[in-house]
Amino acid sequence: MSTVRPLVLILENDADLAAILVRTFGEQGFEAQSVGLVRDFERRLAQVRPAICIVDMSLPDGAGFEVIARRLKSEAIPAIAISGVWTDVSYRVLGLEMGADDYLLKPIDPRELVARVRAVLRRVEGAAGAEDNIVRFSGWTADFHGHRLIAPNGDEIDLSASEVRLLRALASRPQRVQTRETLMEGDETAGNIAFDRSIDVRISRLRAKLREDPRNPLIIKTVYGAGYMFAPAVEWSRGG
Repeated sequence: MSTVRPLVLILENDADLAAILVRTFGEQGFEAQSVGLVRDFERRLAQVRPAICIVDMSLPDGAGFEVIARRLKSEAIPAIAISGVWTDVSYRVLGLEMGADDYLLKPIDPRELVARVRAVLRRVEGAAGAEDNIVRFSGWTADFHGHRLIAPNGDEIDLSASEVRLLRALASRPQRVQTRETLMEGDETAGNIAFDRSIDVRISRLRAKLREDPRNPLIIKTVYGAGYMFAPAVEWSRGG
């Protein structure tokens, strides 16, 4: 009986690197396909739904950040950004803020990239496979399977895969201080960028979606010198 191999779709205009990655992923139990242009990537996404995408940040006909933010984030497809040009910490933080699940600098060790892909997929599958998929707090509803927030007034707000994982981690331990290390446990992006800056950016993004006053947040509170605390009481239920 054949086993379905997770599809990795690679957007990389360096043909030699793309060929190496396709071969390595194939040897490691994945199906891998590569394209070198944004327009070809968009066409392929209309035909298949990959388990994860690898996206170069510098492309001949567009920017990888835009691809992640505009297409992959909206469709809740995990993505790992790679770059040999945009190496400054500010760019790497921007990549995460735009919705990337990880950011890896070139030159790339293909084996490390495979390990990072597996780590991201484990986190995504863990969030999707949890028994309780709906959490309610302070008039809000978070639907983790649907990757959305429902505001008290009924507005629906999309969540990226990384935002789902972070909000689930926070809501799983209400009224308890969690360190940055705990919230980012198992997240390999910590090895790539300034650790504190990474989690703070993600917290700020979640607060904005929860319409929090950044000067006086009531849901995700900062505990200075310690970490963060999810303040409201929560009610979990099983989604459909």
